[in-house]
Amino acid sequence: MTHPDPLRQNVALDALNTLRLPARAAWFAAIDSVDTLRAVLDDARIQGLPRLVLGGGSNLVLAGDFPGLVLQVAFHGRSRVQEDADAFYVRVGGGENWHDFVRWTLEMGWPGLENLSLIPGTAGAAPVQNIGAYGIEVCEHFYSLRAYDLETGKTVGFDKADCAFAYRDSFFKQQGAGRYLIAAVTFRLPKRWTPITGYADVARQLAAQGIAVPTPLQVSDAVIAIRRAKLPDPAEIGNAGSFFKNPVVDAAEYARLAALHPGLPHYPQADGREKLAAGWLIEQAGWKGRRLGPVGCFERQALVLVNHGGATGADVRATSNAVRADVRARFGVELEPEPVFVGGPLP
Repeated sequence: MTHPDPLRQNVALDALNTLRLPARAAWFAAIDSVDTLRAVLDDARIQGLPRLVLGGGSNLVLAGDFPGLVLQVAFHGRSRVQEDADAFYVRVGGGENWHDFVRWTLEMGWPGLENLSLIPGTAGAAPVQNIGAYGIEVCEHFYSLRAYDLETGKTVGFDKADCAFAYRDSFFKQQGAGRYLIAAVTFRLPKRWTPITGYADVARQLAAQGIAVPTPLQVSDAVIAIRRAKLPDPAEIGNAGSFFKNPVVDAAEYARLAALHPGLPHYPQADGREKLAAGWLIEQAGWKGRRLGPVGCFERQALVLVNHGGATGADVRATSNAVRADVRARFGVELEPEPVFVGGPLP
């Protein structure tokens, strides 16, 4: 029995990135098994070519065609693999939709990820970016993952320490960038659950519904309602979600900024530094609803760059750089993009 060739040539990536940027892959393969991955990596046609691991394409800016091999993570499946007195351990395939996975855990009675509802992307990409929202980061409930080393061809296990998690960062964005394909992730979800509703938006949403002691699903519903009210749907208008990281400054820098800009939103950090709201800085710099060519800041949330139609990676880069320059000029604060730029000069 012959199997179909998993490798395809000259594949359009427009629909595989949420900014809807035009680009093509010289070679492309959807990876749903170890056998498929090994067959692709051993294929003589792609030896020596650059590689790009693609999840949901929601944290990616394609600056042009990719001259090598794009590996789309397509591992699926989700299951509870064990439990102890304190937690449930739940494994998910790297290609599973993140939001669908979160809602499934809640419906099964395994809380913890509710504040991360409706974040676009795949489960395998979540630890790479250490996604976070409304008071938690994915690292807080991360237990382990299984990945394939594209250089050695071996299966590698990572625990929390191995991943070197930081704010919107991990080993997989630093030393391990581009080297690993994450096949499955295991989360440790607590049996003794406490809702995290400290963010004003979440508290307001729950109060408006008269909910004083929310369930995990009610917290998730509140987060979904907030995100839908503030953020554009990638299915309707191209975007990559929050485009810039919230900058973190030391206490002295915060004091300087607060004196000059009363009302500056800030979030104290455990190390004494202060996290600032990038969206507020961008809005104050005059960018909310403003566009530069086909790319602009979303009218309801300045933190989001949107493709109004026909944009290229160069257009996204130009708008990103213009926003950063204006925030730097007004506040002396440097913004850092969250998405990874592929191809062309660094942002």
